[in-house]
Amino acid sequence: MEQHLKVYLSIWVVIVIALTGAVGCANNTQAARAPEPLVVQVAAVEQRDVPIYSEWIGTLDGYVNADIKAQVTGYLQKQDYTEGSFVQKGQLLFEIDPRPFQAVADQTRSQLSQANGQLSQAKAQLTQAEAQVAVAEANQRRTQLDVDRYTPLAEQQAITQQDLDNATQNNLAAKAQLQAAQAQVETARAQIQAATAAVEAARAAVATADLNLGFTRLTSPIDGIAGIAQQQVGALVNPSSGPVTTVSTVDPIKANITASEQEYLDFHRRYTTQATVDAEHKQMKLELILTDGTIYPQPGTFYFADRQVNPSTGSIRVAGLFPNPGNTLRPGQYARVRVSLRSKDHALLVPQRAVTELQGVFQIAVVGSDNRIAIRNVTPGERVGSEWIIDQGLKPGERVVAEGTQKVRSGMPVIPKPFVTTAELTGR
Repeated sequence: MEQHLKVYLSIWVVIVIALTGAVGCANNTQAARAPEPLVVQVAAVEQRDVPIYSEWIGTLDGYVNADIKAQVTGYLQKQDYTEGSFVQKGQLLFEIDPRPFQAVADQTRSQLSQANGQLSQAKAQLTQAEAQVAVAEANQRRTQLDVDRYTPLAEQQAITQQDLDNATQNNLAAKAQLQAAQAQVETARAQIQAATAAVEAARAAVATADLNLGFTRLTSPIDGIAGIAQQQVGALVNPSSGPVTTVSTVDPIKANITASEQEYLDFHRRYTTQATVDAEHKQMKLELILTDGTIYPQPGTFYFADRQVNPSTGSIRVAGLFPNPGNTLRPGQYARVRVSLRSKDHALLVPQRAVTELQGVFQIAVVGSDNRIAIRNVTPGERVGSEWIIDQGLKPGERVVAEGTQKVRSGMPVIPKPFVTTAELTGR
């Protein structure tokens, strides 16, 4: 009996130990299955009036770009400016060897002097011919008087017929001399016309020669920044060769952008008359975002929209003007141009990183008052800076997960902490 009692006690001890171990394992398993809640950064849904910006990639260009080209053929003799410097209108940039053109100018002036001499000679001949006409007219009148006087005397036989015949012959000879003198006048006048035409041609030749001589001095037609010389001293240039340099007006500087046809139509649907369109253009303030991310301090104004939409791309070219007093901006730079064309009142905004997309469905993790996650489908609107407008799915003041969205699931408890932006982290 005593032996059986010992066996029962041993069995009981084993059962108690086994049960104790099982309870310990269960407690350990339960502890492993209940981890600490996930720490997430949350941001409150903010409601405010938001300007809606449109943004494009722009290319800067000079307000006026003047190509400096040779108008005559010759060798570049001298460069008279510093590349990249500011030049004034009329400033000398290059010189072409002027000697051949100076020789032509001198020759044409000599030809002009010769033509003027021939004209003077023709005028003198005209004066002489006109004097001969006057003498011949006087002589003819005298012989005509003799004929008129002798005719009745001959009828009365007061003089001989021979006297009358002599007077008549003298009169005919005087008329012939008069006609010859008048012909000389006409000849002299024709010579004057020819000499005058020769003088005008010589003057035109002188003007052309002087113009070509002036073309040997390549000057700037505008105030602006002169570019790199495309031709060096000693190069042979001609009217068909390319520009030797380019001068650009950079204050103001022009920013060219390409807007879509849809954006163009949307703008004009909001402003249906030319007066409202012009008024909006005048008050439009353009912002220029440089390649380093900084915003250019000088706001720009609308300049023009092209006359046509490009049929190949379905876009239209638009340009704005930006003040550039220090000539900091240069043609060829790339920058982003943005402008607020409208505003959205009472918009709900969240950080962009709070929104996730899966197969076209946008979702946001909302932290409830019990600090548990609720996954909601939302309808996003425009992006504004680092924020996103949410059109449907949220209410003002709600908390959304802005950091750690990929780790949360619906119903999961979390420990919310305020969202810290990258800018705030950098500023610390």
